[in-house]
Amino acid sequence: MSNLLELQQVEAYIQQYHILHDISFEVPKGEVTVLLGRNGAGKTTTLRTIMGLNQASGGSIIYNDKEIGQLKTHSIAQNGIGYVPEDQGIFDNLTVGENLKVAMKKEDEETTTRMEWVLGLFPDLQKFWKKPGGQLSGGQKQMLAIARAYVNENELLLIDEPSKGLAPIIVEKVMESIQQMKEQTTILLVEQNFLMASKIGDRFYIIDDGQTIHNGQMDELKNDKALMKKYLGIA
Repeated sequence: MSNLLELQQVEAYIQQYHILHDISFEVPKGEVTVLLGRNGAGKTTTLRTIMGLNQASGGSIIYNDKEIGQLKTHSIAQNGIGYVPEDQGIFDNLTVGENLKVAMKKEDEETTTRMEWVLGLFPDLQKFWKKPGGQLSGGQKQMLAIARAYVNENELLLIDEPSKGLAPIIVEKVMESIQQMKEQTTILLVEQNFLMASKIGDRFYIIDDGQTIHNGQMDELKNDKALMKKYLGIA
């Protein structure tokens, strides 16, 4: 299976702080790859660096056989990478419909089809089409954030902590949606909820102190209690 994204010894700073020291991993096409690790390990910074929101200071970021490590964020997005940030990134003053329309790169038949599919996935968005984003519940905001990234023809979605702060029943819905999206696109996921990550992830990489230190198939990790306890704090 070919890789859609590869990071090779990526380094990054935030101001004077050296956050990423040696991040290397591969994201195969058509799979869900999960980045795991304790809070502060560098997972969110890794996604932001892929998107150009933090500039990589070393190493390579290769997407679709093209080096994108020094590109601007808008160019990276134009190359087909969608990003769902940890804070969701929706416009509070715009309605659900307006949020989705401003996210569209183009309005053509294919985009309309994707819009219809994602509204079928998240019927709440159709129900609250004219409601301002800021008035949605936490779960509805997360659905809108995912829908905004999916509505375009993105080959890769970067999704950061989609279950954060959500009630268990909403987490289940978000998890089901990502599983369905997996059939259409490749996903790189950061997720602290190990139960969710283990159900939808195909493979994993553990990040600790800005370095990738372990990887494998998700099924292997589920059975490695010592590894989960050491790096994820899961007893």
